Amino acid sequence: MDPTTPDDPQPQPEPVPLAADPLSNQYTTLNDLAHELASLQDLANRGSWLSILDKAARARSHALLTTPHNHLTYLAYNVLALSKLRRFKDALTELDSLDDFDSHHYRYETYPKIYPNRFGSMVPFSLRWLHALLPLNLGNRQEGLDRFYLLLEFVREKLKVKKDQGNVNENLTAVKIWRNREIFVMNGIITEHLKSKEFSVCLDLINDLIKSSELLDPVLLSKLGHIQMQIGDLEGAKSSFDKVEKLFKEPNELLSETEFRNLISRNKALVYLVGKDYVSAVREYEECIERDGMDVVAINNKALCLMHLRDLSDSIKVLENSLERVPTVALNETLVVNLCSMYELAYVNHSDIKRTLSNWISRVAPDDFDSSCTRI
Repeated sequence: MDPTTPDDPQPQPEPVPLAADPLSNQYTTLNDLAHELASLQDLANRGSWLSILDKAARARSHALLTTPHNHLTYLAYNVLALSKLRRFKDALTELDSLDDFDSHHYRYETYPKIYPNRFGSMVPFSLRWLHALLPLNLGNRQEGLDRFYLLLEFVREKLKVKKDQGNVNENLTAVKIWRNREIFVMNGIITEHLKSKEFSVCLDLINDLIKSSELLDPVLLSKLGHIQMQIGDLEGAKSSFDKVEKLFKEPNELLSETEFRNLISRNKALVYLVGKDYVSAVREYEECIERDGMDVVAINNKALCLMHLRDLSDSIKVLENSLERVPTVALNETLVVNLCSMYELAYVNHSDIKRTLSNWISRVAPDDFDSSCTRI
């Protein structure tokens, strides 16, 4: 989720010079789009959320943010950083400093001298997403779900408007952006219902999304299969996974060939796992890892399969090797929790081993990594 992408990112029909419109398609660097945006994005990519908070505070205190969209861009990064650091109350306080998102204060046409020939909202979509997500993080489930459903309604209305505007190339791009946002928001809603095991709601939502799609999404179909498995509908899940595999033969712009092949292999492995055929599941996960050494799901699940096969030594090696090879990708809390559980099963001196792991994590992990997952 790019914190800088506004609600209406479509290019304007009459581009103006960069000096007059820093949001036009004529900028040459990210820093032309917003103050030091390149360094903000670099810090976010590295998980340096504390540095982002410091940078935003300095930019504000030194009055370096001179246009409305600059203020919104920095606020988006600030709220995202606070959320990543689990400072949810602070993030909500920051977000509440804004007026209504649809206020005229946040529209380009309100400032014709700064943004000539630009129209629409400059609010980064990530702020709308975080506005829905933060109540969930604070334990206010119903308020969060209500906001998510309102956000879904907002996205679908935008999508309808873009579709009705005709099939010019610029509009097709906008339709794709809002379609991706619809899927993104729907996935957030489905995830929340899954936490409460509200499977029938999840099935209705995902089937509705699939039916409304002009182009079948293999990831959505796979998610449908996963939910069907959780309710014991193995045949339904296999049918969904078969549809995903058939889609591979058709033109596809949603996934790369490697991503698509790995999705198919992970689906097959899941069926094997349900049948406790761990050897076959390991084979599928190994093929995923050969194609993409950073497929963390395949790495983690291969290790779990080996553990079920009572090969604890190789299971540990799989996870340790992934951390050594691609720490920035493999270093996630689920994988570390599993590795520490294996240490506890395999070694008498597991506390010392976990402490060594924890010390290494403290040097390489992003700011938002929860070090308590090592259970020292």
